[in-house]
Amino acid sequence: MCNTDCCSNPRGKAGNKSALLDPEVFVPIVATPSSELYPYEVIQEIADFITKGSGMRPKIGIICGSGLGSLAEIIQDPKIFEYEKIPNFPVSTVEGHAGKLVIGTLEGATVMAMQGRFHFYEGYPLAKCSMPVRVMKLCGVEYLFATNAAGGINPRYAVGDIMLMHDHVNMLGFAGNSPLQGPNDPRFGPRFPALVNSYNKELINKAIEIGKTMGIESNVHVGVYSCLGGPNYETIAELKALRMMGVDAVGMSTVHEVITARHCDMKVFAFSLITNKCATEYSDKKDEEANHEEVMAVAKNRQKACCELVARLVREIHSNAAS
Repeated sequence: MCNTDCCSNPRGKAGNKSALLDPEVFVPIVATPSSELYPYEVIQEIADFITKGSGMRPKIGIICGSGLGSLAEIIQDPKIFEYEKIPNFPVSTVEGHAGKLVIGTLEGATVMAMQGRFHFYEGYPLAKCSMPVRVMKLCGVEYLFATNAAGGINPRYAVGDIMLMHDHVNMLGFAGNSPLQGPNDPRFGPRFPALVNSYNKELINKAIEIGKTMGIESNVHVGVYSCLGGPNYETIAELKALRMMGVDAVGMSTVHEVITARHCDMKVFAFSLITNKCATEYSDKKDEEANHEEVMAVAKNRQKACCELVARLVREIHSNAAS
């Protein structure tokens, strides 16, 4: 039963609804748009800290997915920044994400690599998850390489295969969540960016050629990726729905980073390492359930091939720029 302070009681303390209309009494609480948490000036300060501290202006940025931190370990003459020591920078909380920014040279090109990304399920808004992409842009990065560990929905994909991303389905965007929400700063990009050609076709074709020279062409595919919020893995019904939508692999990252990169006119190359096959039929077998340990183990076993693919593609970009 309601007490005398109930809002439904006109004589109660909360019953004076006219107070809600009085601006001197009622002060609405409005959340700060995510985009305003990291305005241009703050991003510039972070970028200046990194470029001055490293003495380098990288051209290629690499985001290392779960278990793929070894991509950063092939960088020569590295300058290493721990996330917690970079002003205004988030901290990664997931196993397999070391939380380090590495800047140096790879195949003659100056690169910067994130050993650890930030996920929506860690409690970060998407603008904060993808904020490092804007930092890369202001550091001088023109190309973004985004990698991830993903579950294979396409029945032709095997564990250990590499899927070159040529498109995505933004499930978080379907729910109205975007890294570009809030006021737009035209110094980063336009209010309404087009995403039709988000993934650079020339880089995809070059990666296919590299895969052939590496002898792994049968393990390299071109497909569609989708990002879900996590941290739980998908249900059978969700996986079936994604497959009907044309999705080949699913994960919990990358899409918002790609959106942010394309917003500020960076060229994007992305691939998924298929670390598990998604179960699309109901079964009581426990070994068909996805788990993070399996993801990390597969990534470790395939890190050499992933590193070689990235290194050769970096070499192509650098050699073409030099010619």
